[in-house]
Amino acid sequence: MIGIFDSGIGGLTVARALIKCLPEYDILYFGDTARTPYGTKSPETVIQYAIEDAKILIEKGAQILVVGCNTASSVATEKLRESFDMPIFEVISPAVHEVVSNNRGKRVGIIGTRATVNSNVYQDKIKAARPDIKVFTAPCPLLVPLVEEGWLNRGETRKIVKRYLYPLKLKQIDTLILGCTHYPLLKEIIQAKIGKRVKIIDSSETLSGTVKNFLAGNTHIANRLSKKGTHRIFVSDITNHIQKLASTILKDANKLEHIKL
Repeated sequence: MIGIFDSGIGGLTVARALIKCLPEYDILYFGDTARTPYGTKSPETVIQYAIEDAKILIEKGAQILVVGCNTASSVATEKLRESFDMPIFEVISPAVHEVVSNNRGKRVGIIGTRATVNSNVYQDKIKAARPDIKVFTAPCPLLVPLVEEGWLNRGETRKIVKRYLYPLKLKQIDTLILGCTHYPLLKEIIQAKIGKRVKIIDSSETLSGTVKNFLAGNTHIANRLSKKGTHRIFVSDITNHIQKLASTILKDANKLEHIKL
């Protein structure tokens, strides 16, 4: 099975993209809704949580691990690969590849949690591959809580998005990376506020393509994975609100399963 974890419900955007790309594969998802958000936590705490999340999925049968959280991807991927002998994918590298392989992008903006932005992981990877690209960042700490609260189309959310994007708009960026898997749920608002000419890169979509290509090129691994098209969604805290939001993102998430940490 393919296992995906995130700090909360937003990573279901990754699950949704993977299901669209690989509909026959069985997928496990774990959202750490009891401890969300990760973006405000220290790197040490995020690494600890990421290892615990991975263990939960592996115990449930995951044979491939997808880190559906930019914060965990930015600070915990190396430790996860040291800890677990299995294919591990993170959301950052596919988005960076999309940027550096596209001649259109010369002025790239990145939005994410404070932890992701402060890690400099996007900036470093882009500059290493393409020193000619100008990179600008904007931490957006309120967006994850707004998504988790279900405020996807509120006036307050629109105002906050506009405020966060204003510095990037002044930089006249031509490409914007959504450096958090919660952010695709606000994509329409983000596109409207940053401008139609700016290309938005959705890390959940670039990641799903990477996993699909990996499995196509590694049939010995793909053949070991179960393919009944089942999807199980686990969370560390469950409320009616969380259930409703999950079902909004992914129709298959009509019954969340609670895991007590």
